[in-house]
Amino acid sequence: MSVRAKKHLGQHFLTDESVAKRIADALTENGYDHVLEIGPGMGVLTKYLLEKKPKVTVMELDYDSVAYLKESFPLEHIKLDTSKEKFSIIEGDFLKQDINKIFNNEQLAIIGNFPYNISSQILFRAIENREFIPEFSGMFQKEVAKRIAEKEGSKVYGILSVLTQAFFDVEYLFTVPPTVFNPPPKVDSGVIRLIRKENYTLPVDEKLFFRVVKMSFNQRRKMLRGSLKSFNLSDSLKEDPIFAMRPEQLSVQEFINLTAKIAANGI
Repeated sequence: MSVRAKKHLGQHFLTDESVAKRIADALTENGYDHVLEIGPGMGVLTKYLLEKKPKVTVMELDYDSVAYLKESFPLEHIKLDTSKEKFSIIEGDFLKQDINKIFNNEQLAIIGNFPYNISSQILFRAIENREFIPEFSGMFQKEVAKRIAEKEGSKVYGILSVLTQAFFDVEYLFTVPPTVFNPPPKVDSGVIRLIRKENYTLPVDEKLFFRVVKMSFNQRRKMLRGSLKSFNLSDSLKEDPIFAMRPEQLSVQEFINLTAKIAANGI
């Protein structure tokens, strides 16, 4: 039994075993006993995850892939432990699941060859649930992966960079060419690893921080005093040198400081 990739689900099945193993080997296996793979398809990455110590759960939206994983996958990989104690399959959309409820608030690593069209949403869900996610590894469109890992001072640096790096240490691991997928995408892919920071809370209001970051980059060519004017900044605050900067010049810590200044200004 084989499964055909479905365009409407953004599926590009990985066909290169060595790349699949490299992605699986990105896991440190520190601080968790359970791995959730999102969008396993025909299990090319799954089989390398099953060779590792943690329990593996896969979450798949595609009915044909779920049927394959339940029926054919265990028979084709008879040497792997696919018992219910080691391996489980959830049919569903990750973006609509309450993962804390499913996994009883246990610490969980997330990994996957993510569909390009929802990869950023998957990342934001991981950030929302960071209390339970010490590690997150996966494949994104290269441009998106580079943006997540980028530091200040670059035109690529943006909302994704700041909101991810506020809570996780990000490492860009390697680039993957289109030729190792079926069907091949039109662009390169990139694999990144996120390790949750020891202190993954903010010293400022989180909703305000997100607002400040998003508003700053939504008008990234403007100085901050222009892009953030809807906060009704006081004249004295506008004189602070930080408001003469553009968003790509600010580090994550400087965005936290900026949020604190806006909060102190009274909004």
